Amino acid sequence: MKQIHELEKQQFISLFQNEGIDNIDDRFAILDIFLKTEEHITADDLYRLLEEAGLTVGRDFLKETLELMCHYGFAQKNRFENGATLYEHRHLGDHHDHMICTRCGKIIEFSNPELERLQEAIAAERGFHMLQHRMDIYGICDACLKTRVSLMPMMLAKPGEKLVIRQWRCGDNLEARLLSMGIRKGDTIEVITSQGRGQFVIAVENRRYILGRGMAQKIMVEPIR
Repeated sequence: MKQIHELEKQQFISLFQNEGIDNIDDRFAILDIFLKTEEHITADDLYRLLEEAGLTVGRDFLKETLELMCHYGFAQKNRFENGATLYEHRHLGDHHDHMICTRCGKIIEFSNPELERLQEAIAAERGFHMLQHRMDIYGICDACLKTRVSLMPMMLAKPGEKLVIRQWRCGDNLEARLLSMGIRKGDTIEVITSQGRGQFVIAVENRRYILGRGMAQKIMVEPIR
């Protein structure tokens, strides 16, 4: 990896000089710190790393440099599940996909040649010439699975999770309302939406239900492992 980074630095200087881009020394310092990180980071994260290294640059200058690094293929930016913009290395000829934990935010990179060949074959079967692609898999990492409680309020569940309703902590009126909607203990549900307007959208078999967050707080569910 060190050899790859040295090659990246040489290409960076050569390309930026040829393009007549200003302040190459400061921009190179940003690249150098960026290449020392092996995580997906925000512009603010990189700004703090620069400060820790004793380098002072303006935030606008940093963001402009990151945009240039993305434009010329030294970095790429991602936004997972509408979160903050994250930057990562982009090494030529290297492709990887991501698994993102919806609980702790951990990002796991992976690559699988067999999967890549399968995607190309599927595209070819449909007469489609694939130029680029990305795969983001959302789920729960091993560490979060180990700490997840066996019974929890539905409101804590994340989109895509499948759970079983075990009990509800509510009065007779609310219980009757749930039963009249067709929601019962023992039902397997899938969480569709758990954000926005205070609504909680779930699916039971082929039916969708909209619950208030207060109601979702009182329905106790067990995750399907």
